[in-house]
Amino acid sequence: MANMHNKLNGTQAKRRVQVSFVIRDEEERRHRAGVNALQYDPVYHRLYSAGRDSFIRIWSIRNNRAHWIQTMEHHTDWVNDIVLCCGGRNLISASSDTTVKVWNAQKGFCMSTLRTHKDYVKTLAYAKEKEHVASAGFDRAIFLWDVNTLTALTASNNTVTTSSLTGNKDSIYSVAMNPAGTVIVSGSTENLLRVWDPRSCQKLMKLKGHTENVRSIVLNRDGTQCLSASSDGTIRLWSLGQQQCVQTFRNHTEGVWTIQANEAFTNVYSAGRDRKVLRTSLKDPDSPILICEEAAPVLRLELVPDESSLWVSTTNSDIRNWSLRGIDSWKPVDVDGAPVAVPLVSTPDLVIPGAPSIKQYRVLNDKRFILTKDTDGNGALWDVLTGRKVDNLGQIDLEEEAKRRNKLMFVPNWFTVDVTTAMLSIHLDEHDALASWISGRDMDAIEGGNFRWPTVNYGKMMLESLLEFWPSASCNQTTQYEQNVLENGTGSNGTSAAGGLAVNGVSGDGNSNHSLSRRPYFHIPEHTPVIFSEVNGRTLFRMHARDAGGEIENILLKENVPQWVHDVVVDGKEAPFNKMTFCLVQFGLVQSREARRERLSASELIQIRKVVEHVYDRIIRPAMQAPAGDNPRSSNSSSGPSSQGDKRSPTPQNNSDYQPTVEELEEMIDMYCGEQKLDPGLDLRTVKYYHWRNQNTDLVLQYKMKRH
Repeated sequence: MANMHNKLNGTQAKRRVQVSFVIRDEEERRHRAGVNALQYDPVYHRLYSAGRDSFIRIWSIRNNRAHWIQTMEHHTDWVNDIVLCCGGRNLISASSDTTVKVWNAQKGFCMSTLRTHKDYVKTLAYAKEKEHVASAGFDRAIFLWDVNTLTALTASNNTVTTSSLTGNKDSIYSVAMNPAGTVIVSGSTENLLRVWDPRSCQKLMKLKGHTENVRSIVLNRDGTQCLSASSDGTIRLWSLGQQQCVQTFRNHTEGVWTIQANEAFTNVYSAGRDRKVLRTSLKDPDSPILICEEAAPVLRLELVPDESSLWVSTTNSDIRNWSLRGIDSWKPVDVDGAPVAVPLVSTPDLVIPGAPSIKQYRVLNDKRFILTKDTDGNGALWDVLTGRKVDNLGQIDLEEEAKRRNKLMFVPNWFTVDVTTAMLSIHLDEHDALASWISGRDMDAIEGGNFRWPTVNYGKMMLESLLEFWPSASCNQTTQYEQNVLENGTGSNGTSAAGGLAVNGVSGDGNSNHSLSRRPYFHIPEHTPVIFSEVNGRTLFRMHARDAGGEIENILLKENVPQWVHDVVVDGKEAPFNKMTFCLVQFGLVQSREARRERLSASELIQIRKVVEHVYDRIIRPAMQAPAGDNPRSSNSSSGPSSQGDKRSPTPQNNSDYQPTVEELEEMIDMYCGEQKLDPGLDLRTVKYYHWRNQNTDLVLQYKMKRH
């Protein structure tokens, strides 16, 4: 199996692959962030909404009520645009995960994924009469797709040819086609429009006039006229025959992000950053009608075909439907008869409520729990290892709550977090994921005394949990591992519960490769999305944790699981154990050239009380037992062990052979880092992180014998 894996991963030597997962509810029924795209199906009375939380949702719209039908999930980043095609049977989506996906709109599953784009796919256009779709984005390319070909793709036949339009010099934010598919117009951050003939893939013209990014474009039926909306706050009407702008509308005070035109191309509906939704007649552009004013910048408009209402989505997670009844006779005036900007409607006919999104987070010092604060100001506590929310905290001050919960401990970073999709996404990278070893005593404190392993690696535990259902995972030797721990006090990596110190660079914490493993101590929710992707690059594979045992998923896992994950999960190898080199010197003699320094190497998890034991066994006790004048470690310092005939014993019995208890030793010897007296319960890495000034040099610890 290992050979097969190495062969399948031959290309991975040139790329870094990370493992990610999302902590979320099993059924995400409500959008958690801005809704980027809407499509309405008047035949089946369905609304499709696509959002920044990476999901596409289907709603049944009947009798002025919205009923959630399904959440379609397969993208791993913002869904930027969707188009409904083939009479409502299929849906095409474009995402910032660089893919275009083809969906069965009626049954709600992903049929195929197109990976032709090299960067964010921002916009789609649909030629209804020809069943063609155009996709464009930040890679500056426009690709043309035959929808009938896309819907025929299968797992065994997934190759497709496409035409491409090249020549754009900057990121494309908008693209449009007329129903017959004879004209394509694109808008970009070049602040201009490019017009293309999709049949020859040739560029026909450039249209200049906008001064900022062109965010939205619509074409009339015969492809002779075009409307464009820009971040410069204007809407322009273009004659493609004359190759010039014939009218400019300046009815918005800020950037215009979305426009829709009616079938007759006589009215344009527009909205954007200023939150106002307007209808402007192309025949009377100086008298726009204010339909409504939203609470947040508007991302998308979707006009119902009979123009009876307008769907509106914003940077918030709600979706609203606004009635257009009476709009043709609406002429608001003040008492003097002058027109005023009074909205046509003040309340929407229907609201599809969204959910709050996570906007801020703090990873606690234990590198296991995360505090978050959402758009409603409510806090929550999350457990990364279990992939679950632990507690709702209500209204909180995030910084104060983090200070209250943080402990004086240092654990290396082993994951990164992002909230791009308004949920917690956890990323595990090869260089950091296996860096965090945790002592059993620390885990025991969290788990309530039920933890039996002496040391654990957070990253290894996490990977084992994420791939628990993968048949190739080495998780069938639990009994042997636990017996090894309970009988010998060691884990499969040779570490003991107490740990040990070593002189002259030889550590008591062994480090051996092995094939022993154990079933995951934690079990993440089975619905957890697990994602393999190139670091700072495209998604390679996404699945639910429970589906790892599926036939197709098993094949894809073997193709995409990186070697560093394979070593841990399949081969059962332990992560390299972290050691630390440090020096011991008598208190007050750090600067003395005559002071004897002892250089040691030990597990970074060793507690200071273990160092105290070493000081007594290797320094204090030999000094007490040696004849006066023969002790090479003797000192006249009052803070150290006496060498002038004062054989004070740590025990009342004055017996120098007596072995003191840990508690007695802590009463006898103090440990310092600089001038800071150390808590015996701190481990070496915490001491170095919080109390040692130069992290790039060896830690120096000082011991001080108390007077009795």
